[in-house]
Amino acid sequence: MFSRTGTPPLVVRQYAPALRKLLYGLGALIALLAFYIVYELGRYNAGYDRLAAAQQRTELQVQIEHLDKANRQVRTSLAELDTIRVGRAREQAQVARDMGDLQAQVDRQSQELAFYRGVVAQGAATLGVRIEQLRISAGQRPNEYTLHLALLRSGRAEAEASGTMQMSLDGTVAGVARTLDLAELTGGRQHDLHFGFRYFQDFDQDLTLPAGFKPEHLALEVQSSRKGVAPLAQTFLWTVETPR
Repeated sequence: MFSRTGTPPLVVRQYAPALRKLLYGLGALIALLAFYIVYELGRYNAGYDRLAAAQQRTELQVQIEHLDKANRQVRTSLAELDTIRVGRAREQAQVARDMGDLQAQVDRQSQELAFYRGVVAQGAATLGVRIEQLRISAGQRPNEYTLHLALLRSGRAEAEASGTMQMSLDGTVAGVARTLDLAELTGGRQHDLHFGFRYFQDFDQDLTLPAGFKPEHLALEVQSSRKGVAPLAQTFLWTVETPR
């Protein structure tokens, strides 16, 4: 067929498009293969050995496993040590409680022993109290002292011993003799000490001395509330114990 001008029409045909795509794919694959070969040759020329690298990787993996095992063992040991430490702390606390109980028991037995010693020393027929111990310690401020006094039953403990105790301190002020009673030593707060016990009783009495007063002798008089019991009077040297 001819066109109106008398020339044959132009026809454009495409030949084998699938073949062209296949050629492109093969070219890309060959390029990648060549790049990999060049890459491997470069690593080989640089001294890289795949077998040696694989062996080293295996050795490192084994070393990591050993380290993980050692780490687990260390953690187990730490847990055991923590358990032992907690157990020891509990044991120490229990020992401290037991020692406290034993100390309290020893104190009670000491009081009973002191009582029975007093019975033996004074005789079973004697009734009343006696001064078992007297100590004087310095206070926190000048001219302040604490009197530590212990009264002991000096007869059978059939009933509670009760009564009062008077106190006076002899000394000098600027060379002049002077005697202070308990009211003056306590600022008027106390005039006597009351006691009531069956076996043993302790007193811790705070005393304040006037400025310039030099103490010499401390006199105590214990009066029982029971009839027919003579008062106990005793004098002590004023001696302040040295702090340890």
